[in-house]
Order: sequence, then C-alpha cells, then structure tokens
Amino acid sequence: MSTHSKAAAKFIADAERTAWHDKALYAVREKRDKMARTVPEWEDLRRMSSEIKRHTLSHLGHYLEEFERNATANGMAVHWAADADEMNATVWRLVQEHGGRNLIKSKSMLSEECGLTPYLRERGVDAVESDLGERIMQLLELPPSHIVLPAIGVRREEVGELFEREFGTEHGNSDPTYLTHEARRQLRPMTGVNFAVASTGTLAVCTNEGNADMGTSFPDLHIAIMGLEKVIPDMRALAVFTRLLARSGTGQPVTSYTSLYRKPAPGKRIHVVIVDNGRSEWLADAAHRNMLKCLRCGACMNTCPVYRRSGGYSYSYFIPGPLGINLSMLRSPKLHHGNVSACSLCYSCSDVCPAMIDLGEQIYAWRQELAPMHLADPVKKLTVKGMDFIMGGRRRFYGGIALARVAEHLPHAVLNNRFNPWSAPGRDMPPFAPKTFNALWKRGEVKSGKMSKDE
Repeated sequence: MSTHSKAAAKFIADAERTAWHDKALYAVREKRDKMARTVPEWEDLRRMSSEIKRHTLSHLGHYLEEFERNATANGMAVHWAADADEMNATVWRLVQEHGGRNLIKSKSMLSEECGLTPYLRERGVDAVESDLGERIMQLLELPPSHIVLPAIGVRREEVGELFEREFGTEHGNSDPTYLTHEARRQLRPMTGVNFAVASTGTLAVCTNEGNADMGTSFPDLHIAIMGLEKVIPDMRALAVFTRLLARSGTGQPVTSYTSLYRKPAPGKRIHVVIVDNGRSEWLADAAHRNMLKCLRCGACMNTCPVYRRSGGYSYSYFIPGPLGINLSMLRSPKLHHGNVSACSLCYSCSDVCPAMIDLGEQIYAWRQELAPMHLADPVKKLTVKGMDFIMGGRRRFYGGIALARVAEHLPHAVLNNRFNPWSAPGRDMPPFAPKTFNALWKRGEVKSGKMSKDE
C-alpha cells in the first residue's frame, strides 16, 4: 500500500465528508466547463497560453532582466533569492528595516513552499493571512488543502464553531455571509504575484476578496514574492491569462479583483523578491519542465477523481492533486514518490489545464522512472513480473483465466482478506466475465465492435 493510500484512509473513513468533498469540487469543474463553452476561442486561448509560457521559459533570463530594469525604473526595489532560506531572510530583513512586528499576507503558495510564516513567527513577527480560506486554516493550525480553495475540506458548521471560539461570534450561527463579515471585521484593522509583466515592470495580483488591495493600501511597505516563472512578456499576454485563470479555477468570467501594481504611492515602498528555489533545475529537465507553465488555477484538482475522493492531506507535499504530484517529484522523488500512485491516469487534468500542461502524461512518466531510481514498490514489481509471465504465453494466459474462475467459487475469505490490497470493508474482488473476448470473437458474437445484447 502506498503512502498516499495509507494517508487517505482517515479521510475516506468519513463517507459523508468524502461524498461532500467530491461533489463540491466537481461542481466547480462543471462551472469551469460552462464558462469555457461561452468562449468560442477557448481552445485557441489555451494554445496561446501554452505557447506564451514556452516562449517565456525559453528566454527566461531576458524577460527577468527586462522586468527588473522596468520595475526599478518605476521605483520598485527588486531582490533575488536563490532558495527558500534566502527569500525568508530577505523578507525578514525588510520587515526589520521598517520596524514592523506584523505582516498581513495575501494568499501565496510560494510562502507555503518556503515556510515563511513559521520562519517569521520564530522571529517575533505575526504573519496574519488575509484570505478568508487561508485565515480559517491558519486558525485551525492546518495547511491549506487546495491552492485556490484552501478551506474546501472544512464544513461551514466547523467554521462557525471556530469563529465562535476565536472571535466570539454568535453561538450556532454558521451562515456564510455572517461569518465572512465577521472575518473581515477582524482582519481589516505582503502579497504573492500571479503575473509579472516584463515590458512594463508591473505586478498583477488576482483575488476574489480584495484582500490584496486592503493589505497593500494601508501599510507603507508592500513586499511581493514571486517564483521566477511568473514573469510574462507584455500586457497582451496578461490579457490571455486573465481570460483563462478564473474561468478555469472557479468558473468565474474573471477574478473579482485584478490589481496592477506599477509604481509605489508617495511615501510608500514596493519590494519584489524573485525566487528560484529549484526552478532553474526544473527548467533543465526536458521531460518535466512544462510544470513551470502552471497558472496555479487549481482546475486539475477540481477534476481529479483521486483528489476529490481522498482529500488534500493524503498527499505528502503541501500542494495536492496532479499538480502536487508532479511538483513534489521535481522537489524530491525520495520523499514524495508515494504520491504517484494517487492517479487513475484518466488524463482529465491534462484536458482541463489552461496552459495545456501534460500533467497526467508526466505522472505516467514518473512511474516509469521509479524503478531506475530504486524507488518502485517491491510488491508491485513482483506483481508486474508475475503478470508478465502469465500474459507472455497463450496457454499460461488462458490457464490463468480458468483458475481465476475456479477461485471465484472458493469461500469468500480466501480471496477477500487483509493480504489482498484490493479487499476492503464493503469492497470485494470484481467477478470475471463469463466469456473472454477471444471466445466471443470466435463464436461470431462480436461484429463491427458490437457485442450481442445478452453480453
């Protein structure tokens, strides 16, 4: 059993939550499909997105330098960080220089990747999440379980109880509107970056709650952190991505707030920290560099049948789902290879990706790379060798089928027990078909790809 399967057992044990989580996320997938159908040029936009990203990544040094040059001319300060430690230290230094003790954060997966919040907390800086979902998870002392919908796994009743405990809200009141207003009241007394436009030195930040605008309007210091793959050539490219991002991620025509930061207001400062943290190495990996095209919309998670039914915490990486499987393997195959089994290879993730990333195909490729890296499951390797032997000869193959049909008549506990990975409470081995396809073909019961009605 893979590490993912073991971790998923707790989530799956709550059948009601599993069904609710599955339904809620697929509803977002359906909204995405509905929105896509309203845009006749949808597939053209996806192709353009993929091509823009491929071009930018092929000329990454040029566009990063162009962005730095224009952003500096606009009055921003640009910093470079080779890894997570350097990024965290840079943010800490900037906060110190401005005498800050509090940091209001807009949702940023890069800060999760680099462990910024605990790093600052250890140094006496209270980093408060301003995104409602992120704030809920922060109060629960849990990481987000989705990159766009961080609290998707938490029922509103649980949020009501949390806010009653933390903020003294009305007992038993779990009305979403009421809870949202209370959260805003608490949060209003640093942003990530969705896109960095090289030609103008502009930062684009997309939110649905306006939390980024609120967080950057009052303080004198705005720190923006971005992975180096976030840079794009120009405003025309930005128009392509903004048409795809919200439609893919949440089924909206556009995010409620798409804020462009170009020049700091009088008396204020904007610092941009451009972070590598392994991305240069990923760019050199021809088989998997497409992951740097990702827009972080979360569409692959919303459609993934495994993620929807196993929850975000069943994955060993802080990003779950198809995206997380691929990124975690780029980060450390030794630590995260257990995630690659969390995929049915349905390729639905590849079909919905707005940047046309071959997510499912890359997961399949990672599976082929496990054996050479000596990370393949020995039980699975033995099983594959056994199947290869049986299916490698006609007599062995049909003999195996005959034995399987005999085994079906053995006592239930012989096939369905703890030694059979397939067997679980409520799940038995599926019955074998009464006739093989070869037998049906020989008897003329298969014609033009159709079987007779009784089959």
